[in-house]
Amino acid sequence: MDDQASYVPPKVWTWDRENGGAFASINRPIAGPTHDKTLPIGRHPLQLYSLATPNGVKVTVLLEELLALGHEGADYDAWLIPIGEGAQFSSGFVSVNPNSKIPALVDRSGPEPLRVFESGAILLYLAEKFGAFLPGDHAGRTETLNWLFWQMGSAPYLGGGFGHFYAYAPEKFGYAIDRFAMEAKRQLDVLDRQLAERPFIAGDSYTIADMAIWAWYGQLVLGRLYEAAEFLDVASYAHVQRWAGLIDARPAVLRGRMVNRSFGEPAMQLHERHDAGDFETRTQDRIAPDRPNGAG
Repeated sequence: MDDQASYVPPKVWTWDRENGGAFASINRPIAGPTHDKTLPIGRHPLQLYSLATPNGVKVTVLLEELLALGHEGADYDAWLIPIGEGAQFSSGFVSVNPNSKIPALVDRSGPEPLRVFESGAILLYLAEKFGAFLPGDHAGRTETLNWLFWQMGSAPYLGGGFGHFYAYAPEKFGYAIDRFAMEAKRQLDVLDRQLAERPFIAGDSYTIADMAIWAWYGQLVLGRLYEAAEFLDVASYAHVQRWAGLIDARPAVLRGRMVNRSFGEPAMQLHERHDAGDFETRTQDRIAPDRPNGAG
């Protein structure tokens, strides 16, 4: 703590490979692949490369919800990308997402494969492709996108900010934890006020905005992120709690949470998904010992 309090930034920052902390071994200040490896391709037009961090869960929840509505074209193969092992830096993955973050999607339904990366972009792409979970009227669509992009801009303060310093930093740094805890609680208050007047984030309908926000903030108030529920007093956000429980009870959401999950309770793990029957025949043949940081 004394070293942190007296830290003076150097004139030119240099990379300290031994800076400690969870996932320090795979973080680096440069882009591009570290090794050659081709991504697998399954039999469905939609190929998802992901991990069940909050950003990954957003997409698998939407895909399972689309299938529950009867959109057969939304069937997909989901391939596990173990970020703790640096799989996101393979040449194949970087070709799909130059930013080396999960999730990444390839749509092979057209004449040429189409890559889609960034979780919010994938949600919007799929909602438009299948005409679902995105209101058709101008006002409803606009409000839904307002909240989708709110999540994309806000979650880094929860994940890379609060989550990192509270759960994963090599040392507890009071200023950083207090600063990001304050912001996380402000964001929860934003959501609580919004949900006090409507059943779902953007109004009366369940949309991709709910899926995006629930994967982070819903799971936070349900006690699934960073073991921080008591610290952040999440029980005090009654409207967020009501909304989070409502979405959590959806069968498609349960399935979406399981896909590409390689950590936590074995019964909730489905490392790869290639068919709806995989939920019944799943095996735990590859259980990773590390917990992901949720920043993927």
